[in-house]
Amino acid sequence: MTRTVLHGGLVFDGSGSPPQRADVVIEDDRIVEVGLGLDADVAVDVSGATVLPGFFDCHVHVMSSGVDRMRHLVEPFSYQFYTAARNLAATLATGVTTVRDAGGADMGVRQAVADGLIAGPNLLIAVNIIGQTGGHTDGWFASGYDMPLALPHPGRPAALADGVDELRKVVRTLLRAGADVIKICTTGGVLSPLDDPTHAHFRPEEIEAVVAEAAAAGRVVMSHAQGTVGIKNAIRAGVRSIEHGIYLDDEAIDLMLSHGTWLVPTLVAPRSVLAAAAAGAQLPPAVIHKASEVVEAHRDSVRAAVAAGVNVAMGTDSGVGPHGRNLDELPLMRDCGMSPEQALVATTSGAARLCGLQDRLGRLAPGLTADLVVVDGDCLDLDGLAGRIRAVWQGGRAVVGTDGGSTG
Repeated sequence: MTRTVLHGGLVFDGSGSPPQRADVVIEDDRIVEVGLGLDADVAVDVSGATVLPGFFDCHVHVMSSGVDRMRHLVEPFSYQFYTAARNLAATLATGVTTVRDAGGADMGVRQAVADGLIAGPNLLIAVNIIGQTGGHTDGWFASGYDMPLALPHPGRPAALADGVDELRKVVRTLLRAGADVIKICTTGGVLSPLDDPTHAHFRPEEIEAVVAEAAAAGRVVMSHAQGTVGIKNAIRAGVRSIEHGIYLDDEAIDLMLSHGTWLVPTLVAPRSVLAAAAAGAQLPPAVIHKASEVVEAHRDSVRAAVAAGVNVAMGTDSGVGPHGRNLDELPLMRDCGMSPEQALVATTSGAARLCGLQDRLGRLAPGLTADLVVVDGDCLDLDGLAGRIRAVWQGGRAVVGTDGGSTG
């Protein structure tokens, strides 16, 4: 087997320690050594750069390419799969080697990436999003037209449900369709014009049934949760992560700490909605109003959660905004009180812990998969980080950029 050493640069190993001078040796698809003065069959000079673990984005929608739903109405059904390939490639190019798709991608998309048919990050999929009648994923409009956020198809079964029995069946259907994680909406949302982000959706016993069914299959639940009551209901029911968390209060934060619940803020998401509207996307006025309303409250909530020590993992809701801009989230996290090291942990080892992949990914350590990113300059300078990606390695192969290797 060929051994490759990345030498001459700094290493941020994902633990949160500052970057240090070190070499990284890869053999096959694994990291085998991290230290000084290492050698191998092939040497790659990374002078002037920092080597980091491959980044995670814990909340994306690779099948979605923006919020202009009128544009989606006129696209052929299968077009979404081709745009997904483009979206996946753009995400990988920004150093994100693992994503958790929060609704949309099916088992075929995941397998196409795993088999190397298309380039993209490792995929964990929710398949579709569970919502209640009249909730965030209900596509009913007053005109009588029905336009759900994710149109059901054989690989992406419908996920609208009410009551414990319907919810149990929907969870089982999504698990049958290959879901790695179950996603539920316990509040309204921004992009759905007929509901309110502050309103709680599903009753506690309904959420508990979803968590129990997921747990029976060894899966966890991620909860779209923006309003305070719906956030608390989800935490008490045992969800693994709160997605967005726009209206947190002190009790919600205390509950997250006591239950070990993660926060995936997606701070860039409402800003992306406003940017799309400014660029001419056809959005209902209610959606634009809600997006403008939540930005400040969102920032304040995340700042309070960070100060209290809540576990935070990076997520962007990409698909609402452009794919390939994932690292724009990191300066926003810093502005909410995270140090640059903490923000990078949130998109490496912390995110791996959230996803249950900490024994495989998220750190630069012997025995772990060789997913890594080479960033020119100081990786702690989070502004413009995506523009300084020199190379991306996935499973021990350089998949973005040139390796610059030479045989020794």
